[in-house]
Amino acid sequence: MDMGIRGKTALVCASSKGLGRACAFSLAREGVNLVITARGKEALEKTAEEIRAATGVKVVAVASDIATEAGRAAVLAACPQPDILVNNAGGPPPGDFRNWNRDIWIAALDMNMIAPIEMIKATVDHMIARKFGRVVNITSSTVKAPIEALGLSNGARAGLTGFIAGIARKTVAHNVTINNLLPGPFDTDRLRSNFANLAKSRGVSVDVVRQERMSQNPAGRLGDPAEFGDACAYLCSAQAGFVTGQNFLIDGGGYPGTF
Repeated sequence: MDMGIRGKTALVCASSKGLGRACAFSLAREGVNLVITARGKEALEKTAEEIRAATGVKVVAVASDIATEAGRAAVLAACPQPDILVNNAGGPPPGDFRNWNRDIWIAALDMNMIAPIEMIKATVDHMIARKFGRVVNITSSTVKAPIEALGLSNGARAGLTGFIAGIARKTVAHNVTINNLLPGPFDTDRLRSNFANLAKSRGVSVDVVRQERMSQNPAGRLGDPAEFGDACAYLCSAQAGFVTGQNFLIDGGGYPGTF
Protein backbone atom coordinates (compact mmCIF):
# COMPACT_ATOMS: atom_id res chain seq x y z
CA MET A 1 0.00 0.00 0.00
CA ASP A 2 1.28 3.44 -0.94
CA MET A 3 0.84 5.46 2.25
CA GLY A 4 0.76 8.78 0.42
CA ILE A 5 3.49 10.48 2.44
CA ARG A 6 6.44 10.31 0.04
CA GLY A 7 8.32 13.61 0.10
CA LYS A 8 6.93 14.64 3.50
CA THR A 9 9.27 15.54 6.36
CA ALA A 10 9.19 13.84 9.75
CA LEU A 11 10.81 14.86 13.00
CA VAL A 12 11.45 11.71 15.04
CA CYS A 13 12.58 12.11 18.64
CA ALA A 14 14.82 9.67 20.54
CA SER A 15 15.46 7.84 17.30
CA SER A 16 19.04 6.61 17.50
CA LYS A 17 17.98 3.26 18.93
CA GLY A 18 15.01 1.09 19.77
CA LEU A 19 11.45 1.97 18.88
CA GLY A 20 12.25 5.52 17.75
CA ARG A 21 14.83 4.16 15.31
CA ALA A 22 12.30 1.64 14.01
CA CYS A 23 9.76 4.40 13.42
CA ALA A 24 12.34 6.46 11.55
CA PHE A 25 13.25 3.50 9.32
CA SER A 26 9.62 2.70 8.51
CA LEU A 27 8.89 6.30 7.58
CA ALA A 28 12.05 6.48 5.46
CA ARG A 29 10.98 3.39 3.53
CA GLU A 30 7.83 5.30 2.62
CA GLY A 31 9.97 8.07 1.14
CA VAL A 32 9.71 10.45 4.09
CA ASN A 33 12.70 12.74 4.70
CA LEU A 34 13.83 12.81 8.30
CA VAL A 35 15.19 14.95 11.07
CA ILE A 36 16.22 12.58 13.84
CA THR A 37 17.35 13.45 17.32
CA ALA A 38 18.77 11.80 20.44
CA ARG A 39 21.22 12.70 23.16
CA GLY A 40 24.04 10.40 22.00
CA LYS A 41 25.70 11.86 18.91
CA GLU A 42 27.69 8.78 17.88
CA ALA A 43 24.73 6.39 17.86
CA LEU A 44 22.54 9.03 16.20
CA GLU A 45 24.98 9.61 13.35
CA LYS A 46 25.32 5.86 12.86
CA THR A 47 21.55 5.48 12.56
CA ALA A 48 21.38 8.41 10.14
CA GLU A 49 23.97 6.80 7.87
CA GLU A 50 22.18 3.46 7.98
CA ILE A 51 18.85 5.03 7.01
CA ARG A 52 20.42 7.00 4.16
CA ALA A 53 22.14 3.90 2.82
CA ALA A 54 19.03 1.75 3.06
CA THR A 55 16.44 4.18 1.71
CA GLY A 56 18.10 7.13 -0.02
CA VAL A 57 16.03 9.73 1.82
CA LYS A 58 17.45 12.91 3.28
CA VAL A 59 18.34 12.51 6.96
CA VAL A 60 19.46 15.33 9.25
CA ALA A 61 20.78 14.30 12.67
CA VAL A 62 20.59 16.72 15.61
CA ALA A 63 22.11 15.57 18.89
CA SER A 64 20.09 17.18 21.69
CA ASP A 65 18.01 16.56 24.78
CA ILE A 66 14.39 17.38 24.00
CA ALA A 67 13.55 17.35 27.71
CA THR A 68 15.24 20.76 27.85
CA GLU A 69 14.22 24.05 26.26
CA ALA A 70 17.64 24.38 24.61
CA GLY A 71 17.41 20.88 23.19
CA ARG A 72 13.98 21.49 21.71
CA ALA A 73 15.12 24.78 20.24
CA ALA A 74 18.03 23.08 18.49
CA VAL A 75 15.78 20.43 16.93
CA LEU A 76 13.11 22.91 15.89
CA ALA A 77 15.75 25.17 14.32
CA ALA A 78 16.62 22.25 12.04
CA CYS A 79 12.98 21.34 11.40
CA PRO A 80 10.56 24.12 12.33
CA GLN A 81 7.63 22.86 10.25
CA PRO A 82 7.53 19.04 10.07
CA ASP A 83 4.62 17.31 8.40
CA ILE A 84 5.00 14.44 10.86
CA LEU A 85 6.10 14.53 14.51
CA VAL A 86 6.97 11.39 16.43
CA ASN A 87 7.40 12.14 20.12
CA ASN A 88 9.51 9.69 22.07
CA ALA A 89 11.78 9.67 25.13
CA GLY A 90 13.29 7.13 27.46
CA GLY A 91 11.28 6.23 30.52
CA PRO A 92 12.22 7.36 34.02
CA PRO A 93 13.78 4.82 36.39
CA PRO A 94 11.74 2.43 38.52
CA GLY A 95 11.55 2.70 42.27
CA ASP A 96 9.45 3.25 45.38
CA PHE A 97 7.30 6.40 45.32
CA ARG A 98 8.30 7.07 48.94
CA ASN A 99 11.78 7.90 47.69
CA TRP A 100 10.73 10.34 44.96
CA ASN A 101 10.97 14.01 45.81
CA ARG A 102 9.62 16.92 43.80
CA ASP A 103 12.76 17.23 41.66
CA ILE A 104 12.53 13.59 40.59
CA TRP A 105 8.86 14.01 39.68
CA ILE A 106 9.53 17.19 37.71
CA ALA A 107 12.31 15.46 35.74
CA ALA A 108 9.92 12.63 34.81
CA LEU A 109 7.20 15.08 33.80
CA ASP A 110 9.65 17.16 31.77
CA MET A 111 10.74 14.12 29.79
CA ASN A 112 7.52 12.19 29.28
CA MET A 113 4.78 14.81 29.42
CA ILE A 114 5.97 18.41 29.06
CA ALA A 115 8.48 17.80 26.24
CA PRO A 116 5.99 16.19 23.84
CA ILE A 117 3.38 18.84 24.64
CA GLU A 118 5.91 21.58 23.88
CA MET A 119 6.89 19.88 20.62
CA ILE A 120 3.24 19.69 19.58
CA LYS A 121 2.69 23.32 20.55
CA ALA A 122 5.63 24.40 18.38
CA THR A 123 4.53 22.49 15.27
CA VAL A 124 0.77 21.87 15.20
CA ASP A 125 -0.34 25.28 13.90
CA HIS A 126 1.94 24.91 10.86
CA MET A 127 0.33 21.53 10.21
CA ILE A 128 -3.15 23.03 10.51
CA ALA A 129 -2.24 25.78 8.05
CA ARG A 130 -1.05 23.18 5.50
CA LYS A 131 -4.09 20.94 6.07
CA PHE A 132 -1.89 17.95 6.80
CA GLY A 133 -0.21 16.76 9.95
CA ARG A 134 0.42 13.56 11.84
CA VAL A 135 1.57 13.41 15.47
CA VAL A 136 2.38 10.07 17.08
CA ASN A 137 3.37 9.88 20.73
CA ILE A 138 5.22 6.78 21.89
CA THR A 139 3.99 6.18 25.42
CA SER A 140 3.77 2.78 27.16
CA SER A 141 1.50 -0.16 27.83
CA THR A 142 1.57 1.02 31.46
CA VAL A 143 -0.96 3.67 30.45
CA LYS A 144 -3.45 0.78 30.24
CA ALA A 145 -1.92 -1.52 32.86
CA PRO A 146 0.22 0.41 35.38
CA ILE A 147 3.25 -1.27 36.92
CA GLU A 148 3.71 -0.27 40.55
CA ALA A 149 7.49 0.18 40.37
CA LEU A 150 7.11 2.42 37.30
CA GLY A 151 5.06 5.06 39.04
CA LEU A 152 6.98 7.97 37.52
CA SER A 153 6.25 6.66 34.03
CA ASN A 154 2.67 5.72 34.89
CA GLY A 155 1.90 9.24 36.08
CA ALA A 156 3.72 11.26 33.42
CA ARG A 157 2.50 9.20 30.46
CA ALA A 158 -1.07 9.09 31.75
CA GLY A 159 -0.95 12.87 32.02
CA LEU A 160 0.15 13.16 28.39
CA THR A 161 -2.60 10.74 27.35
CA GLY A 162 -5.25 12.87 29.01
CA PHE A 163 -3.91 16.01 27.38
CA ILE A 164 -3.93 14.41 23.92
CA ALA A 165 -7.52 13.25 24.37
CA GLY A 166 -8.50 16.88 24.78
CA ILE A 167 -6.76 18.39 21.74
CA ALA A 168 -6.92 15.56 19.17
CA ARG A 169 -10.61 16.23 18.50
CA LYS A 170 -9.87 19.85 17.68
CA THR A 171 -7.12 19.33 15.10
CA VAL A 172 -8.65 16.50 13.07
CA ALA A 173 -11.00 18.84 11.16
CA HIS A 174 -7.83 20.25 9.58
CA ASN A 175 -6.47 16.80 8.64
CA VAL A 176 -4.10 16.88 11.60
CA THR A 177 -4.31 13.73 13.70
CA ILE A 178 -2.74 13.00 17.08
CA ASN A 179 -2.49 9.44 18.36
CA ASN A 180 -0.53 7.39 20.87
CA LEU A 181 1.33 4.10 20.44
CA LEU A 182 1.60 2.00 23.60
CA PRO A 183 4.41 -0.57 23.37
CA GLY A 184 4.61 -3.70 25.44
CA PRO A 185 7.77 -5.87 25.57
CA PHE A 186 9.81 -5.17 22.43
CA ASP A 187 13.26 -6.57 21.78
CA THR A 188 15.22 -3.36 22.28
CA ASP A 189 18.50 -2.46 23.96
CA ARG A 190 16.56 -1.05 26.90
CA LEU A 191 14.64 -4.28 27.50
CA ARG A 192 17.79 -6.38 27.10
CA SER A 193 19.50 -4.17 29.67
CA ASN A 194 16.57 -4.71 32.05
CA PHE A 195 16.88 -8.46 31.53
CA ALA A 196 20.60 -8.31 32.34
CA ASN A 197 20.01 -6.37 35.56
CA LEU A 198 17.24 -8.73 36.64
CA ALA A 199 19.32 -11.79 35.83
CA LYS A 200 22.21 -10.44 37.90
CA SER A 201 19.99 -9.71 40.89
CA ARG A 202 18.48 -13.21 40.76
CA GLY A 203 21.71 -15.04 40.03
CA VAL A 204 20.41 -16.62 36.81
CA SER A 205 21.32 -16.30 33.15
CA VAL A 206 19.91 -13.60 30.91
CA ASP A 207 18.46 -16.31 28.71
CA VAL A 208 16.40 -17.63 31.63
CA VAL A 209 14.91 -14.19 32.24
CA ARG A 210 14.27 -13.70 28.54
CA GLN A 211 12.52 -17.03 28.17
CA GLU A 212 10.38 -16.35 31.24
CA ARG A 213 9.29 -13.00 29.85
CA MET A 214 8.40 -14.49 26.49
CA SER A 215 6.43 -17.33 28.06
CA GLN A 216 4.38 -14.82 30.05
CA ASN A 217 3.18 -13.14 26.87
CA PRO A 218 0.27 -14.67 24.92
CA ALA A 219 2.27 -14.31 21.70
CA GLY A 220 5.08 -16.36 23.22
CA ARG A 221 7.72 -13.91 22.06
CA LEU A 222 8.99 -10.36 22.25
CA GLY A 223 7.87 -7.75 19.74
CA ASP A 224 10.06 -6.91 16.76
CA PRO A 225 10.72 -3.14 16.69
CA ALA A 226 10.05 -3.19 12.94
CA GLU A 227 6.45 -4.17 13.68
CA PHE A 228 6.12 -1.13 15.88
CA GLY A 229 7.71 1.13 13.29
CA ASP A 230 5.28 0.01 10.61
CA ALA A 231 2.34 0.70 12.92
CA CYS A 232 3.71 4.21 13.37
CA ALA A 233 4.04 4.64 9.60
CA TYR A 234 0.39 3.71 9.13
CA LEU A 235 -0.76 6.29 11.68
CA CYS A 236 1.29 8.85 9.75
CA SER A 237 -0.22 7.85 6.41
CA ALA A 238 -2.67 9.73 4.25
CA GLN A 239 -5.13 6.88 4.84
CA ALA A 240 -5.16 7.48 8.61
CA GLY A 241 -6.83 10.87 8.45
CA PHE A 242 -9.98 9.55 10.17
CA VAL A 243 -8.04 8.20 13.18
CA THR A 244 -7.32 10.57 16.05
CA GLY A 245 -7.12 10.62 19.84
CA GLN A 246 -6.58 6.86 19.98
CA ASN A 247 -4.29 4.70 22.12
CA PHE A 248 -2.93 1.77 20.14
CA LEU A 249 -1.69 -0.98 22.43
CA ILE A 250 0.94 -3.20 20.78
CA ASP A 251 1.86 -5.83 23.34
CA GLY A 252 1.25 -9.32 21.95
CA GLY A 253 -1.99 -9.58 23.90
CA GLY A 254 -0.37 -8.99 27.28
CA TYR A 255 -3.09 -6.64 28.47
CA PRO A 256 -6.02 -8.89 29.48
CA GLY A 257 -8.84 -6.33 29.45
CA THR A 258 -11.77 -5.95 27.07
CA PHE A 259 -11.31 -2.17 26.69
